[in-house]
This record gives sequence, structure tokens and C-alpha cells, in this order.
Amino acid sequence: MARAITSFQNPVVRNVRLLREKPRERRKQGLFVIEGVREIRLAMESGFAIETLLYCPETSSFMDPASLTSVSRIGIDTVLISAPVFNRLAYREESGGVIAVARYRTTGLQDLLVPDNPLIFVLETVEKPGNLGAILRTADAAGVTAILVCDPQTDLFNPNVIRASLGTVFTNRVCVASSAESLDWLRENGFSIYSASLAAKNWYHQIRYADRSAIVMGSEAYGLSDFWLEKSDTLIKIPMYGRVDSLNVSASAAVLMFEVIRQRNR
Repeated sequence: MARAITSFQNPVVRNVRLLREKPRERRKQGLFVIEGVREIRLAMESGFAIETLLYCPETSSFMDPASLTSVSRIGIDTVLISAPVFNRLAYREESGGVIAVARYRTTGLQDLLVPDNPLIFVLETVEKPGNLGAILRTADAAGVTAILVCDPQTDLFNPNVIRASLGTVFTNRVCVASSAESLDWLRENGFSIYSASLAAKNWYHQIRYADRSAIVMGSEAYGLSDFWLEKSDTLIKIPMYGRVDSLNVSASAAVLMFEVIRQRNR
């Protein structure tokens, strides 16, 4: 029988709030919070281990929380919580009355398998979790092979990343590595490297992208570092016809991803 929690001071509730709000606690405990039916299902289908499932029957459409995972899985501690407690923990509305605590799982560069015609996206020092999440959502839609997150300024399992990605942070192959490590891996695997830069002379749509392509994008505020600008094979840019000189990084990523897909499907 699952135990019911009605107190905000319960240790389980307090720890969920810590994990939701504090990147240091997520790193220390190796745990993070997932909110929402779709997101929890995608995490489980992608092999992430769920340690605790908090379930509010007053706000959930599930009669039995075990139905969320199709089967009752050994090792998942199911906790019933009241509506006031759930509302205190919930990060967004309409999440289906379920919150999960999951264990970190990382993918190393050495674990990446390179298929035919791979497309890799490299993100250097992206700062805003909403932008990172939006890029991951687009990468999932475009069938990008993998995303290399270099020297990140935001936590991969920040609640805003999970929310903005619609859970595709779990379905994508995402590696966190340094720029030097990522460059070495790309060179070893024969990738041509295209970096987005306002200083580029090549329009993005006039380039014929190689069978093994890696596209590199920089931070929202500063763009790419000299490291990538100097090491890249080709610099590319998106034409701007208005008064501003650049797009949001997630919008730019979508334009570039689907240009490569357009060329390959033509």
C-alpha cells in the first residue's frame, strides 16, 4: 500500500523541492525531477531509472499509478500525495498529477555509434535552459544523430530543459563534453565541421553539406569562441533582412537542421 503524504515538511517532499530548484543537489545526489505523464514515459522508454513516483489521485487521470508504466516495476517507490502538496511541487499546470525522481544517466562520446549520413549538432556554452530544451525538441523532430553539449552553462536536467524539450532530452543522444574532446571525436570520425557565425561569408543554404556533417552553434550572448571559429572547415550564416542581426539560437538551429535534412531528402 502506498503511503500518503499531506505535510510540506515531509523529507520526501522537501527533497523533491531541493532537486527541482538546486543544480548542486542534482549533481550531489545524482537525481533529478521529471514532471508530466509524457515526459516520465519517454524517460522510462529511453532507459532512465525512476526511483520515486509521486502521485496525486485528486489531479490525475490515472486510477492506478502503475498504469503509467504499463507494469509495476520493482524498485519504484510510489508515494501518494495530497493536492496541496502536489501543487506546491508542480512546476507547471496540467502535468497529469505525477512527478518522478529519476537517476542521472549520461552518454559518453565513446558510446556514440555513427550511422550512415550522420548529422551532429554541437552547442557551445548555451546558457538558457529554455533554448537548450527547444533545440532538443527540434533535433528529435529532425532525426539528428546526436547533440554534443560543450562546456554547458545550464544543467541538462534543469526542469526548464525537460519542459521545453517535451521530454526529448531523454529521446535524443546527448553528450556533455569539452570543446576539445568534441573536436577530437569529430575529427577521428571524419566529420566536416560547419560553424554558424555572423562573420561568415557563406550563406547556409548555398553550402553542400557532407555525408558526415557537424554544425556548431555558440552561446546566446557571445556566439562561438575562437576555438571553434578557427578549427571549423566552413563558416556559415543565415541572412538577416530586418533590423536585428541574428535569430534566437533555437530558431537558428531549426533552420540549419532542416536545411541539411532538405538537401539529403531532395
